[in-house]
Amino acid sequence: MTGKKTVVKVTIGGDEYSLKSDRPPEYTREVAEHLDRALKEVLEVGAIVESHKAAILAALTITDELFQSRRSQAELAERIKALTAEVSRLLPPAKRRA
Repeated sequence: MTGKKTVVKVTIGGDEYSLKSDRPPEYTREVAEHLDRALKEVLEVGAIVESHKAAILAALTITDELFQSRRSQAELAERIKALTAEVSRLLPPAKRRA
């Protein structure tokens, strides 16, 4: 994205940050809220006191979400490809893709 950058104030872990982004402000707030929720979930367990360690664990949780989403997307793309081939095979030769 190469649009105009805006500054959005967000709160993560009780601290306020001014983020400069070329994404829409609503999107930036949504991303920050997701991180804040992940951080709160880590801190609710109660075993971690240091905020930087909690932030690392929250980042690992979010990275896991990303990897799982990518894996699901790749599996879905493979299923669509297989179904497309099956449907193509069932079509009369004149209607099939070359």
